Amino acid sequence: MRVIRGLHNLRDEDRGCVATIGNFDGVHRGHQAILEQCREQAARLGLPVTVVVFEPQPREFFAGAQAPPRLTRLRDKVALLGECGVDRILCLPFNDALRSLTAGEFIDRVMIDGLGVRHLVVGDDFRFGCDRRGDFHLLTEVGLERGFGVEHTRTFTIADERVSSTRVRTLLASGNFAAAARLLGRPYRLGGRVVPDRQLGRTIGVPTANLPQPTHSLALQGVYAVVTELPDGRRLNGVANIGWRPTVGSERPVLEVHLFDFDGDLYGERLTVLPCAKLRGEVKFAHFEALKAQIRSDLARARDYFRQHPAAGAYDLQHPAAGAHAAADAASNDAAGDTHNDSLPLASAPLAREAVTSDSSAGEPADHDDG
Repeated sequence: MRVIRGLHNLRDEDRGCVATIGNFDGVHRGHQAILEQCREQAARLGLPVTVVVFEPQPREFFAGAQAPPRLTRLRDKVALLGECGVDRILCLPFNDALRSLTAGEFIDRVMIDGLGVRHLVVGDDFRFGCDRRGDFHLLTEVGLERGFGVEHTRTFTIADERVSSTRVRTLLASGNFAAAARLLGRPYRLGGRVVPDRQLGRTIGVPTANLPQPTHSLALQGVYAVVTELPDGRRLNGVANIGWRPTVGSERPVLEVHLFDFDGDLYGERLTVLPCAKLRGEVKFAHFEALKAQIRSDLARARDYFRQHPAAGAYDLQHPAAGAHAAADAASNDAAGDTHNDSLPLASAPLAREAVTSDSSAGEPADHDDG
């Protein structure tokens, strides 16, 4: 798979494709269904599949810190799209120059002159262009004139509910990791590279691996029982704090993970962290001794959770997005009550009421831009 940063990096061989455009935040099963449509047309036409995304996402450009939190950072989105059979990703910088393009200019510069699109798959509610003229109807008209096909995406539902990035965020904020995994087609995960920090955890016998997070809003914030996948493939239970560490302070959000029964050096390693249950929200304690007492309680509750739920809510830790019929297969498995052998104990609610009310991760603003 090739990632193309900006129109100026397009090559002659990048012209001629089946394309789709959107945020693809989370690459959930609705997105996977769109990519399946693209693959079907690509196979029929003998062309590659190209996904056009924006960085930053448009809502982030316009709303800044008020934009909905991301489900996936760019590097993770790229990896997930590749697993869904995408051949090329065109990442366009969303800036004043791009936002000032009219609908016609966007079609000419990006889709026709840039990519040479032969077939386009977009939602029938897709809007673009500073003149607000860009919609499915205009694309269909231009496609008939300029020789490319246009089809709208099929709505993907589970239990009669449309799968969307907004819905996934709401489920994560409410601590329902089992339902979020059904919509994503995989357990929700975070990750990053371990960096040195102040090592305060070591002073109380609770060493943590610290993984800095993007500075924009967090989809999760608080303390969680987690499973962490190490570079060697081992998976260890533990506890993670996600947020700003208000008691000790932090210049940027951090994911800090304590692994149960582990003794080793993880500096520089990339870890994958899979939240399973929300223990509580992030709270500023009056003093460090109170924080230490709460940490001991968090550790005990997490160990107890894993003892009680060794294989509840089984989900494969690999990415079921890979493969031509993943979304349809996942829906069939849900209907049949099937689960994967490689299991993860995902909770359907926080473990205590204060987990919902003690931080700002619940009740996030609605997001109507799920593309």
